[in-house]
Amino acid sequence: MLAAFLGGLVGLEREYRRKEAGLRTYALVCLGSAFFTLIAFDFYSSFSGSPGVNLDFIRVIQAIAIGIGFIGGGSIIFRGSGVEGLTTAAGLWVVAGIGIAVGARIYFPAVFVAFLIVGILAGVRMVEEKWFKSKNA
Repeated sequence: MLAAFLGGLVGLEREYRRKEAGLRTYALVCLGSAFFTLIAFDFYSSFSGSPGVNLDFIRVIQAIAIGIGFIGGGSIIFRGSGVEGLTTAAGLWVVAGIGIAVGARIYFPAVFVAFLIVGILAGVRMVEEKWFKSKNA
């Protein structure tokens, strides 16, 4: 629940900005990352020490990061002389990290980073629009 909420919180900002990846996408990426992490930790604790079983939950975390990297890569588009979707890709990647943290039961940093992301997405945009507006026009 916490992962879906935190991912959705970040997704709300993207939804407000009318970006393709919004509330549902961010919530699902965060929730999925948390779920896969929980499964990995559960398997590790259940089968650790069993003869002939070699489990490494870090591989699941690595696979999440790589998999979300592919999704993010697909969201990046070159148009004319500009690039679109870079912030979406980065946001999805960091939200996956939040999900991993929630799945690993590292709650405070997960909540802190979620609010930090919203601050960066909303606050830095205001700074960009105010200070760099003339460069984009």
